Amino acid sequence: MADQKKKLVEIKNLDIVFNKGRKNETKAVQHATFDIYEGETFGLVGESGSGKTTIGRTIMKLYEPAGGEIEFDGVDVTKLKKKAELAEFRQKVQMIFQDPQASLNMRMKVKDIIAEGIDVNGLVKTDEERTARVEHLLDLVGLNKDHINRYPHEFSGGQRQRIGIARALAVQPKFIVADEPISALDVSIQAQVVNLMKQLQKDRNLTYLFIAHDLSMVKYISDRIGVMHWGKMLEIGPAEQVYNKPLHDYTRSLLSAIPVPDPETESQRQPVDYDPTEEMNGVDRDMVEIVAGHFIWASKEEIPMYQERAREAGLL
Repeated sequence: MADQKKKLVEIKNLDIVFNKGRKNETKAVQHATFDIYEGETFGLVGESGSGKTTIGRTIMKLYEPAGGEIEFDGVDVTKLKKKAELAEFRQKVQMIFQDPQASLNMRMKVKDIIAEGIDVNGLVKTDEERTARVEHLLDLVGLNKDHINRYPHEFSGGQRQRIGIARALAVQPKFIVADEPISALDVSIQAQVVNLMKQLQKDRNLTYLFIAHDLSMVKYISDRIGVMHWGKMLEIGPAEQVYNKPLHDYTRSLLSAIPVPDPETESQRQPVDYDPTEEMNGVDRDMVEIVAGHFIWASKEEIPMYQERAREAGLL
């Protein structure tokens, strides 16, 4: 993929620290490095508190990084200060939030929620054009144009998330950060929303950062997957490889905890234990390419071990 597509987003040695210099200083993300290619979905997984959402919000400039670089389409996002530059950036980069109810203003009608970005960026000249654009967006996400004058509380959770997606698409972005967009939805609705996102990506050449803790859903939608733990990126690789032939112990542990919808198989499932203290033993580690396109956070001494695992998995 690296040879065929251009890098739309480049994250280099990203550090994010909260309450810097205080007693309760928290290193939320440490030295995160990864790229997202144009037109792909990069899945970011890990347990709660691993730093996934923090990275997504920092890319959106909702948080300021303590160090490192974030480049979007060749521009260093961390250095954008002027109002016009920020407006242009925020038109190209949008976010779909985790809780569709909390992210929508309950006092606004659907047409005004969706058209907010259109109004701010001056994308239409008349009310008729504005209404036509909103109706088109509603149709695009599978909602009826008759819903245009309703309020968010009149919709189900899945429908609200579709409104959130329509709002994100309204300014015709190139890149969307989807922060656990399906975790608040019923399982039956999750698949509908993910399939909608995949279709929209195909139709509009969108690029996604898809943040979630459900590995099986991430595998379904993602081209590549990054696995995080305690603010560190531990493994990055093609979705199929990371899901079926994981190399890092933490990824193996995560996958072993996924329930299997078969009582007999489930009764024999053996969760893999992971000792997180290994990450804190002071050894210098970096992202190392073990197999083409498959990276592991490892020390020089650990590289032969991961190479042997890759051979055993048939990757080398």
